[in-house]
This record gives sequence, C-alpha cells and structure tokens, in this order.
Amino acid sequence: MSCHESVAALKKKLDAKVAAMRDEVKGIIKDHGQKKISEVTIEQAYGGARGVKCMVTETSALDPMEGIRFRGYSIPELQEKLPRAKGGEQPLPEGLFYLVLTGELPTNDDAAAISKAWRAHETLPPYVTKMLDAMPTTTHPMTQFSLGILAMQNESVFVKAYQKGMKKTEYWDPTLEDAMNLLARLPVLAAYVYRRSYHGGKHIPPADKNLDWGGNLAHMMGVENPEFKELMRLYLTIHADHEGGNVSAHTTHLVGSALSDVYYSLSAGINGLAGPLHGLANQEVLRWIMDVKAKLGGGVPTKEQLEKFLWDTLNSGQVIPGYGHAVLRKTDPRYTAQQQFAQKYMPNDELFRIVKMIFDAAPDILMKHGKAKNPWPNVDAHSGQLLVHYGVTEYDFYTVLFGVSRAMGVLASLVWDRALGLPIERPKSVTTEWIKGEIKKG
Repeated sequence: MSCHESVAALKKKLDAKVAAMRDEVKGIIKDHGQKKISEVTIEQAYGGARGVKCMVTETSALDPMEGIRFRGYSIPELQEKLPRAKGGEQPLPEGLFYLVLTGELPTNDDAAAISKAWRAHETLPPYVTKMLDAMPTTTHPMTQFSLGILAMQNESVFVKAYQKGMKKTEYWDPTLEDAMNLLARLPVLAAYVYRRSYHGGKHIPPADKNLDWGGNLAHMMGVENPEFKELMRLYLTIHADHEGGNVSAHTTHLVGSALSDVYYSLSAGINGLAGPLHGLANQEVLRWIMDVKAKLGGGVPTKEQLEKFLWDTLNSGQVIPGYGHAVLRKTDPRYTAQQQFAQKYMPNDELFRIVKMIFDAAPDILMKHGKAKNPWPNVDAHSGQLLVHYGVTEYDFYTVLFGVSRAMGVLASLVWDRALGLPIERPKSVTTEWIKGEIKKG
C-alpha cells in the first residue's frame, strides 16, 4: 500500500466515525444540553479553573486512581496490546496515534501504514533549517522547536482549502492532512535542533525508511544504542496525551477553536509546554536529583542520609520535585512504566538507584509531613534519569522530546474538534467586585 493509499484508508475510516459521532453529540446536546455537569466555586475561579468540568476531549481521560487512559485503555494495557517494532518490547507511538485518532486498537498493518506515511513526508522545507541556522545556538531548544513548527505554517493544506471555500463539515479532512504532515516532520525538526544546539551542527540524516518514527528520532539524535530506540518508543507513547485541560492540550484546542491551523495551534501549545509548571518540570526534577547527589557527597547516599535530606528540604519550605499531581492520587502509571524499563536495562545505574531510593522514602515522609495532598511520584520524577543514562545530558532539550510526543494527542484532538464542529472557546469572566456582590447576596 502506497503512502497516499494509507492516508486515504485512514480518512475513509474516520469519515464513517465522524458522521456517527457528530449525530451522537447533536442528540446529546438536543436532549440533555441543559443538564449541569459541574459547579464552580470562587476558589476554582481564582485557582485556574482546577477541576471544573467544562471541556470535552475524546482522546484520553485522567482517573485519579487509575491514571491516564487513552481511549479507555490504561498504560499497562497498551504496553500489552499495541504493536511493537520488530524485536522490540515497547509499543510503537504510531499505534498510539492510530488509537487516539480512531478509537480502535491498531493492527500491525495499521501502525505500519502510519509509520510509512510519516516517514514519507519527513523532509523539512529548506527555509525552516535556514531560519534556525540564523539563530544563536544558545537559543532555548523549545524556542527553536516552536518557531520551526510555526515557520511551516506556509505548508498548511487547511488554509488553502479554507481560502478556496469548503463546507464546515469538511474542515476535519485537511486538518488531518496538516496533522499527519506536521507529525511526520517533528522528529526531524527536534533532531535538527538537538544537533545544532549541542553537537556543532553535525546533522545526521534520517535512517532507512523501514525504521519506525521513534527509532528514527533516536538515530538522528546520534544515539545508536538499540535500548535508546526502545526508550524513545516508550517515552513518546506515554507522554502523548493527558486529557484536555492541561496547558499544552488546552492551548492547542483554544487556538484551534478560532480555526487557526495546526501549525499555529501546536506552536502555541508548545509554548505552554515550555513553562516550568508544565513540560519543563522534567528537567527541573533532574537538576534537583543531581543536586541531591552532589550535596550528599556524590555516589549513592545511605538511606539515612537521603531521608534526612528529604526532611530538611520539606522543613525549609521547599517541595520534593516530581512528587504530587493535580489529579492523580496514586503513583503515576507513566512513572511505573519508566521504572520497569530502568529496572530491566540499568538496575545498577547510580542515578536510577537514587531515584528508586527517593521513591521508597518520599511518599511516607510526605504523608508524615502532612501538607501534600498526593505523596506519589508523577511522570517527571523519572524521565530525566533515563535520558542521562544514554548520554542525553542536555536538560534544556528534554521538553522538546515531550513536545514531539504531546503533539500526537493534541493534534488528534484538534481533528475531532473540527469533525464535531466545536465553536470558538469563549468563557465568561467576572470581576472581584462581582464576586463580592454575589457573596453579599448569599
């Protein structure tokens, strides 16, 4: 099957699903549109709308006790059910994208078709690399990554189709084409940023077309260890989506709701991901762990040394980075998947041993300390250690890898936003004076 035939088959499958889903949503709104699904407190209004149910996202949902579910499937289930690379054990990101887009578990052929389509359209336009090369190599990798995405807006199929005139019910079709083309190029863009920022601009061309999307990213970064290719498949899969309310997903949806194309929308989402309270947290965690190691004399500390350090950290008014989550109330399954990977491939790695010691000690200490609502680790508590093990020590680049992964979920969601005809997002804001007036009214 050719690349064009693969994309056409994907569109044909979605076409039937879009029509059915559109009718279902219309029926729900018609028959139950006035039913309340959330109430908003003053604390939530001031507190970033935390926990307010006011969005619909089809691709994933976060359960406080079970963690993220992609179209209903947990991470352990997906590690068992998704297609794998030949000889590999980790799920292919291509399969995960097929799942969040269609709602169906992919076959090996389905994942291979996505991989083939992406690898066939991976070449960056020359003007993108020319623009990047005009920037200082000290420019933050996330800035380069975001600008590289935005620069490709000139390629938008949706914009050209919209300008010619098309039915609103057809908006999803060119949006899908844009999403597929952009996803195809993201690993090449990310690797280009990495090599120009940290390896003197000595770029590595894409591998043979038979290599999968994540494996090719590892190759272009210059890390040829087969284990690192497996890590990239794991990393890109587990970071792909986290329902619709997080900053990168919500921003992509918000900008897209104005009918901005996927390039504008994803670039904006990436800018949100770059914040230290969102995607940047993984590098902040690693910096802290390295600091723990250094302050405790280097090497692996004793249990007593580490526990004292954790208590001193909390008693000084600081937090333990990587522990706690806005929604989760158990260990993040994404953390567990990474821990299992490390236990298999690097059980004696000093940094992993420290990460594991923190995992064994921190939850109990946090519970005794009494201020943490959730004492369990999240995904950021582990990912940096795995990257360092394979020689990717450039912390500032970690969030770019996060962005390559997150693009799959948010762009699949954007396709469905267009398919369902969701309107421009425009919540009502109020003033503090208005709130004070409501309080007086009782």
